[in-house]
Amino acid sequence: MSFSRVHVAVAALLVAGATALAGPAQAADGHRALSRFDDGSFETPKAPANAFTPLTAGQGIGPWAVTAGSVDLIGVGFWQAAEGDQSLDLNGSGSGTVAQSFTTVPGTTYSVSYALAGNPGGGPALRTGRALIDGQNFQDFSFDVTGRTRNAMGYVGRQFTFVAQGASTTLSFTSTVAGAYGPVIDNVQVQECKPCCG
Repeated sequence: MSFSRVHVAVAALLVAGATALAGPAQAADGHRALSRFDDGSFETPKAPANAFTPLTAGQGIGPWAVTAGSVDLIGVGFWQAAEGDQSLDLNGSGSGTVAQSFTTVPGTTYSVSYALAGNPGGGPALRTGRALIDGQNFQDFSFDVTGRTRNAMGYVGRQFTFVAQGASTTLSFTSTVAGAYGPVIDNVQVQECKPCCG
């Protein structure tokens, strides 16, 4: 009898411990619920080396969602990344949009920075797009691929700030150029601003 009580108590402790170790709540699809901006270099999942993975609306790239059109997740070795191994062409078979939602503190200013280049494979020289916060355009961007190659992408830094309006904010990047050769983004970072930020 006493062994059974001890056994039940140990089992209860193990269950409680497992629950405590489970960490953040998980979404229905099994992914960890994100509380902060994550994977701005598009490192997960891995695209094939020296190739790319086409993705369409409704599919995900780690914490990012493809919300419109199509994009290409560029694998290591296909072309030069700005940071890490992978990057994202905002045009797959046509223009696309990716978005990530993350927790924010209302009234707090945040800085968004990212590396911008363009697919040098063809099409018009100018690659254009927009960065949006909660669906509102915060920055138009453009990149001229003239003279650029896969080994010399010529990434440039872009930055803007926004004031969070709610407890969750959605950052999106969208291409505004047609065709299969779009703007390329990498090394996206979101940071809470200090008083001197801006």
